[in-house]
Amino acid sequence: MSATRYRLLDLSIDAMRQRVTRDGATLDVQGLSFQLLACLLQHGVDVVDFDTLIAEVWAPAVVNEETVTQRVKLLRQALGDDGRAPRYIRSVRGRGYQLCDMPVVEETDAPAATRVPRRWIALAIGVLLLAAAGIAWWLMPQRIHKPSATQEVVQRASYYAGIGQRDNNERAIALYQQALASTPQNADARIGLSRAYSARVCLYNFPYQWAQQAQTLADDAVAGEPSRASAWSALGYARDCLGDIDAAIAAYEKALALDAGDDATRASVAYLYQERGRIDEALHANLDMRGDATRVRFREVQIAREMALLGFDDAAEARLARSFQLYPDNVFSNIAWPRHLFLHGRLVEAQQALDEALTRNTPHVELYVLQGELALLRNDRDAALAAFVHARQLRPQMGLPGTLEGLYGKDAPSASWLAARVDAVRDEASRHTLYPGEWLELAMLLQAQDQRDAAIDAVQTAVRQGYSDAAYLQLSPLLKSLSSDPRYAAAIAVINRRVAEQRQRVLAATWCPPELKGASR
Repeated sequence: MSATRYRLLDLSIDAMRQRVTRDGATLDVQGLSFQLLACLLQHGVDVVDFDTLIAEVWAPAVVNEETVTQRVKLLRQALGDDGRAPRYIRSVRGRGYQLCDMPVVEETDAPAATRVPRRWIALAIGVLLLAAAGIAWWLMPQRIHKPSATQEVVQRASYYAGIGQRDNNERAIALYQQALASTPQNADARIGLSRAYSARVCLYNFPYQWAQQAQTLADDAVAGEPSRASAWSALGYARDCLGDIDAAIAAYEKALALDAGDDATRASVAYLYQERGRIDEALHANLDMRGDATRVRFREVQIAREMALLGFDDAAEARLARSFQLYPDNVFSNIAWPRHLFLHGRLVEAQQALDEALTRNTPHVELYVLQGELALLRNDRDAALAAFVHARQLRPQMGLPGTLEGLYGKDAPSASWLAARVDAVRDEASRHTLYPGEWLELAMLLQAQDQRDAAIDAVQTAVRQGYSDAAYLQLSPLLKSLSSDPRYAAAIAVINRRVAEQRQRVLAATWCPPELKGASR
């Protein structure tokens, strides 16, 4: 920006410090939100179309108009603006956005008499940079290498893979494949392609065959360089997406043993610790970041979920609500907040939050399963079935959505269909360790077969394997007929005792966050 300070009505905007204040109070306008505001300021009261905003704020990332719209919404919230009666930013239907009033350009902080002409500042900086470059050239010539064509392709692929959107993940895959076509043994491309294939399954609802290909690539990378942490981490991700939880944990832990500073892997294994009922260890791992924790995707949602499972409800709710507000493109934020409200019996709020989440273009099976459960609690079986059908269509290779569609269909499931589904889950359990929650699917099927004892056994197995969401077992309509059984209540009691012990360990730990000290359950 050419100016350093602006005034827009009652807002004072410091471009140099990237700070927005009103009456001396600093507003929470940071990162992309500030860059968006800066772009609008540069254009005055002109309408800034979507293409211009994308090019000037997001490039080289590739985003769509919905991303821009959601970011404008966040900026308005931070400014206290109302899109229906805007003071600062006006929507221009079908075109873009513009400021409601002409911004006033203010002087910089330095007095005019002491200012140095910019051309001399630029010249001085240029001389310093040339001197520094010369010193670096003489001191470290052996370290200066122009990347090869393949390296440039891999670097660009890694950039797209890190953005976290389906389209960009596909761009990354195309570039990794291009790199491997020219240099088949390039380990960076092999590892990157493995992770991108895994993301297809775990994040973007592709068939499991892509996770199998991801595992093959990662296995090759590990065989070629067994001491390379990123290869083990890619193997952990592939195994995770294939549902082999213990094998995934082992690979992630190997990666961390080789590179303790890999925060992304630490967060990944923390999630699996949580799934296995090791919630205190999961929270510790997520808090024990060695680098910039803000760069670790989904970490904030994980921390909030761990706090909720441990009974720190106020701290969890504050984090989840903030994440849902600030990150509309984060699929797990969009799941976690309505789910949190559901688990606390706030069903109207849960439905409202879920309705908003479903408009954010982050489709996920869990969103539609929750939609179905809320419909069942309203005794709207037709709406529940429609939600379960949507979940199954989204990820047909996944067991639970198909099970729910069959159980709540127009016609009662046949005995042969139930038997086949039960056999499929048990066969899966015989081949590798299931996620604990998958035992609940078996319990639902056995419940439908009127095998009450076997269904309770499946619930107890889930708990023994680490399932820790007592609130879900108490509230979900999917296991309703089992809830009156004393053994079902005993399974919930086991969870509560285990969680209480872990909660006390967290409170006694030196790393316990201050926000949890003195928290009541």
